Amino acid sequence: MTDDYLSRIGNLIRDARKHRGWTQTQLADVLGTSQSAVNRIEKGHQNLTLEMLARIGEALDSEIVSLGGGPVHLRVAGGRQLSGSIDVKSSKNAGVALLCASLLNKGRTTLRKVARIEEVNRLLEVLNSIGVKTTWLNDAGDLEIVPPEHLDLSAMDAEAARRTRSIIMFLGPLLHREDTFQLPYAGGCDLGTRTVEPHMSALRPFGLDIKATGGEYHAMVNRAVTPGKPIVLTERGDTVTENAIMAAARHDGVTVIRNASSNYMVQDLCFYLDLLGVRIDGVGSTTLTVHGKAEIDVDVDYAPSEDPIEAMSLLTAAIVTGSEITIRRAPVEFLEIELALLEEMGLDYSRSQEYLAENGRTRLVDLTTRPSTLHAPIDKIHPMPFPGLNIDNLPFFAVIAATATGQTLIHDWVYENRAIYLTDLNKLGGRVKLLDPHRVMVEGPTHFSGAEIMCPPALRPAVVTLIAMMAAKGTSVLRSVYVINRGYEDLATRLNSLGAQIETFRDI
Repeated sequence: MTDDYLSRIGNLIRDARKHRGWTQTQLADVLGTSQSAVNRIEKGHQNLTLEMLARIGEALDSEIVSLGGGPVHLRVAGGRQLSGSIDVKSSKNAGVALLCASLLNKGRTTLRKVARIEEVNRLLEVLNSIGVKTTWLNDAGDLEIVPPEHLDLSAMDAEAARRTRSIIMFLGPLLHREDTFQLPYAGGCDLGTRTVEPHMSALRPFGLDIKATGGEYHAMVNRAVTPGKPIVLTERGDTVTENAIMAAARHDGVTVIRNASSNYMVQDLCFYLDLLGVRIDGVGSTTLTVHGKAEIDVDVDYAPSEDPIEAMSLLTAAIVTGSEITIRRAPVEFLEIELALLEEMGLDYSRSQEYLAENGRTRLVDLTTRPSTLHAPIDKIHPMPFPGLNIDNLPFFAVIAATATGQTLIHDWVYENRAIYLTDLNKLGGRVKLLDPHRVMVEGPTHFSGAEIMCPPALRPAVVTLIAMMAAKGTSVLRSVYVINRGYEDLATRLNSLGAQIETFRDI
């Protein structure tokens, strides 16, 4: 865009904003950006993508501003080696858990460097609709959250709530604020039927009873019911554990939670609650003892740790493109099994000395990859609860195994549909055989070639497909990539900073 066009577009945006009666700050809040960024846009001093123009047009309900609607696609010129260094961004899963946990606190919560992703945007829409004031403080992604005295749950943005699976983590905080309430059914990735029963069994000891009718969870709380014995989770799930912890945080007493997840987002939640005055013993283990508080009213500032799944995404991109890059601020304690397995497969890399994340707890390292000749592992690759191989990192091993010599069996025993999406690698020249809904056999090495593919509806397989396109000869198109934007902030732009060639476009 020329400066003249940028100025004219900026004037249109300014006029449409004023016609709606909004300030720059109000528009910035809707867009998930800062007031200073909106000011630059309106003055013509900010380059704009079609995606941002479409978002502005939608926000202002202005066809003049909106230059194109419909889904966002990616065009990938493959076969390019990457170089340089990149920082891992903060954890998406920790960020959404902390947004839910902020409902426990009557005071102000400031979260540092929150990932500006669609999943976060949907949760902010839900929070704003029920009366919570959220403000992006700067371009760094610092976010301020101020709850109201009373939540207006009847005004909840049901459409936004249904587009995120994280909405189910409102149950733990809300059961202490409301005697009855409704939540829309949780949505998110298409990973098959994932029962909410583990959540129900974790929260019944706090008096929560739920009936599911009419597309909503109808919740009732019996205040006479409190945990009389340790809560044993029937599933060592991350969100189940977080729900139980949040329920225990406002219970005026001591709650023991057994078979708890000790994964990275659970630990971040515990560290945040510690700042709120909720003592939790056993963080990092499968038995947590939560010393709850009936009232929490604290102004708190917390920086969630870096995202091990994004670190694995960047590591995978380096491996399959045969590149030497440095991935800074990788949370190593949540990558150690993955790194050990990659070493066994022949990966040549080095790591820095450990240092602490901004939360003062999580251990980080810088990883430097080198081009490597990989071979298939002797055993199958399968996930386990932390400290095992992370379930969200498993799909990346499909495209890594495709570049290795030999056969690799990948067993995704948690989700009944996700492994199916890994067969999309065959459209790029891969040899991935679906053995059953949970297992695939990958034959390597693969010489990927470009193709046009509809983006898988599950986040990690979608990114796996994108990474394979980066390694493929020729040009590829990945269509309708909303699911990637749910979990990654500016992934294409950040990969381009390392030398990838990925173009964002819409059908106009």
